[in-house]
Amino acid sequence: MTKTQGAPKNYAALKWKTNVARGLVTASLTVMALVYAFPLVWMAVSGLKTNQQIFRDPFALPETWDFSIWLEAWQVGNIGQYALNSAITTSATVVVILLCASGAAFAFSRFDFKGKAILMGVLSLGLLLPLQSYFIAQSAMFNALYITNTRFALIIPYIAMGLPLATYLLTVYLRALPDELFEAARMEGASDFTMYRLIAMPLLKPGIATVAIFSALNAWNEFLLALLYVQDDALKTIPTGLLAFSSRYVTDYGLLFAALTIVTVPMIVIYVAFNKQIVEGITAGSVK
Repeated sequence: MTKTQGAPKNYAALKWKTNVARGLVTASLTVMALVYAFPLVWMAVSGLKTNQQIFRDPFALPETWDFSIWLEAWQVGNIGQYALNSAITTSATVVVILLCASGAAFAFSRFDFKGKAILMGVLSLGLLLPLQSYFIAQSAMFNALYITNTRFALIIPYIAMGLPLATYLLTVYLRALPDELFEAARMEGASDFTMYRLIAMPLLKPGIATVAIFSALNAWNEFLLALLYVQDDALKTIPTGLLAFSSRYVTDYGLLFAALTIVTVPMIVIYVAFNKQIVEGITAGSVK
């Protein structure tokens, strides 16, 4: 058999192997998706049950599909006020992170200045140090500034926790952009702020979407600081507000699961809606 005659068989074998590998990858990813999705589905279904039904048969479907329990959870748990507080805290956090991180990323990626490496090292520590390592000092500072039990007690540390990763991601993204874009703008007489506003910011949209989603998720779901720094019920965010469904001896699991579903679905919807931009933002700086 000549080389030309054997080519179709080799191509068919290669195609078969490729299809098998693709099928295995698809099957593996499907199983992983089901594993991660099952707790969310179970939580939503349990939010339509009473405590007795949950304990009697936790994996069965509800006897009646009555969504009024979600409305009851919204009213009893004061979810509306907690959601508003979370929205205010999260929005302020994301806006400040985007402004500061984009400006810092532009400076780190486009300029050489004294202390640049030291500043990047300090930011890197924010990715490595756990919250517990500086919690005592942070608490002392907040008490001295009289901002404990205010929204600033949450917004400031949320910004500090999200800024290192945001700056790093946007810096990597900007470094992957062609230098010729900025050199041409400089030759046309553009100032640094003009290049930042008219060139960097429009091209940073995928990276900004990624940073915004990550920052929003972290601020929306953060529990420890919200529990320790805010005691006023009018300022509590959703994670600590959900403690209202638990008492010392009894927990209404039906209402708790309904409330958890209400506050979880919006974040999932936002993540799915911006999934394309998130993936583009993560992978954009990988190839130059």
